Formats: sequence, C-alpha cells, structure tokens
Amino acid sequence: MMDPDYVLFARAIDAGSLSAAGRMLNISPAMMSKRISRLEARLGVRLVHRTTRRLALTEDGASLHRDIVAILEAIEQAEDRVNNRHRAASGPLRVSAPTSFGRLHVAPHVGRFLDNHPKVELELNLTDAYEDLLSQRIDVAIRITNDIPAHLEGHHLAANRRILCASPAYLAAHEAPQNIADLARHRLLAADGQLPWRLVNGRSRKLVDGRSHVRTNSSEIVRELALTGTGIALRSLWDVGVLLGEGKLVQILDRWEGPDDLALYAVHPRAAGRPAAVDAFIGFLRDTFGNAPWSKGGRPIQPPAR
Repeated sequence: MMDPDYVLFARAIDAGSLSAAGRMLNISPAMMSKRISRLEARLGVRLVHRTTRRLALTEDGASLHRDIVAILEAIEQAEDRVNNRHRAASGPLRVSAPTSFGRLHVAPHVGRFLDNHPKVELELNLTDAYEDLLSQRIDVAIRITNDIPAHLEGHHLAANRRILCASPAYLAAHEAPQNIADLARHRLLAADGQLPWRLVNGRSRKLVDGRSHVRTNSSEIVRELALTGTGIALRSLWDVGVLLGEGKLVQILDRWEGPDDLALYAVHPRAAGRPAAVDAFIGFLRDTFGNAPWSKGGRPIQPPAR
C-alpha cells in the first residue's frame, strides 16, 4: 500500500489548497500542513510553498506529484481490471475501426462476441479517419499505428507486416522489378498520404517516392486496382494474405518490406472505472487476431502449386 502521506500530498495538490483537501479528507489544515512537512523532512526537499488558501509546487514537488498521480492511476486501473472480470459486460459499446480492416476482420466475428455477451449494445463505425475518441464518445478504436497518444491507453493486438505485391497480369505486361531502383519505372498505387514508401531489408533502408498511378483516398480501392493489374502496391498481409494464397496477387522484391514499427492496437481513453464491455471486447479482439495467419511472423502465404 502506498504511504498515506504520499496520497495526502497528491490530494492536497489536486484540491488546490490545504483547507479544500482537508474538507475532502476530514483532516484539519494544520494537520495537513504537519503531515506534508513530515514528508518533506523525510525526503530532505521542499515540496510546496503553502498557506491555508494556496499551494505552489516547487520543481521537486511537481516531479513527485506527477509520479504519485501516475502510480495511483495505475492502481485504480489494476483494481478496475480485476473488478471487471467479475462483472458482466453490458450496455452501450461504441467501436471504431478502419474501413477495410473492419469489414474483413471485425464484422465477421461480431456475432460471436454478441453471443458471448448478449447484454452489450454494440455500435460499429468504420472510418479511415483518426476520430477524437472523447468528443465522438467512442469506447474502443482499432488503429494501425506506432504512436499512442498520452491520453489513450493502447493494447497490442497483432503485427502489421506490409509487402510489395502486384497481379500476375501486371507482371506479365511489365517486366517485374529486380531491385528497388526499378520501381521508378513502374506504376505505383497508394492512397492519399501513403507515399513515399519506407522500405527495409535487414539493416538497409530505402525511401520510394513518386505519385500514385490512380489518385484515391481509399485503401480498398488500392487493393482492387492492384488485383486488376493496374500497378504495384504496398499492402498489409491482413489485407492481401488470402489473395496471395490464391495466386491472385504475387509478392515482389520479397526481401523488402514495410518497417515493423506499425502494429494493430485497440485504444481507449485513459480512465478508471471503464465499462466491463470495453475489457471484454479488447480480450475478444486479442483472442481473435492473435491466431490469425497474417498476425504471425515468417514469410507471407504462398500461392498454391499448379
């Protein structure tokens, strides 16, 4: 258990004054001041400049306050997770997911989740925009990212391998590239904002710039254009793994891939006391995607032998 004087110090700072904190904790301002003085003496530093009306943190006090608040929040979240295991998931649950990923890999499993949690009222919204979870009242968002904002908590769901691919028809009409430099003479396909491509081969790094042969704001359109022989695309295995397995797309320059910094996450606002339905859905996503072929390491799915 955390030292009570640390908790008292944090609550006093949060309240803004010794008298306000004393009223909340049912402790006199004089006793509040005495206990903070005791904490300062034990630590050997001045934490606050104080009167009964106002508290002003020193640099050491501000640092200690941040650390204590983070620890208290972590304890609250841990207790909440334990409590949620013993509460039935129920009530409204608003979920946001990328359009293509949601259609391919979330929607097909929603029925199974609701069978296990019949009291949950699920709303599933598909969008490629990074919505503001708080203003849009979204409980859980699925994101492919390498950057979780400080106000959100992220849960890793699966890797996000990205490979270069094209259709057999495109490669029959255009000589397959033998190296990265050859991409400059090929038709590249990418949604708005997805070029330049960052590619890695072991420790080697390359930046492939250019413009998409067809301009689009849709990653789904990019996949369909690649499938119909319009050009070369950099696609995630969750998006094209089945097509690779069927031979409808072929991996090219197979030593080069997108860097592994992007991954699939479930994110939600940081808050104690979140609904049990949030934890239930995140656990469901982990179970579902953890066993998916595209979430594994190793080489992409190969086309069948002919």
